[in-house]
Amino acid sequence: MAKLHFVDEDRTFEIKPGQNILEVALDNGIDLDHACGGVCACSTCHVKIREGFDLFPEAEEDEEDQLDNARDVGLNSRLACQCVLQEETGQVIEIDVPFWNVNLVQEGPEAARESH
Repeated sequence: MAKLHFVDEDRTFEIKPGQNILEVALDNGIDLDHACGGVCACSTCHVKIREGFDLFPEAEEDEEDQLDNARDVGLNSRLACQCVLQEETGQVIEIDVPFWNVNLVQEGPEAARESH
């Protein structure tokens, strides 16, 4: 088991092998947008993995295609729905939810557009 720390919220939860970041977020009341329902058909659950990137499988082509549509993508960007913990580990995984995603969830799409 590992610990999943959402930096913006300063909240930490357990993540078990076989669980993905989106599931843990939703199960614990973290507002992480997921317009497609977590099936890798959008980029709304875009997160940045600060620590523990190597604990998840490499992104497949479908995920990379969706990330092409996300804003503020970096080398540590992933879709939370696709980041399934692979093995038991005692590590702390640090996650950032990009500001535009938080803004979109809290204020709606118009507010997110106006902020740019």
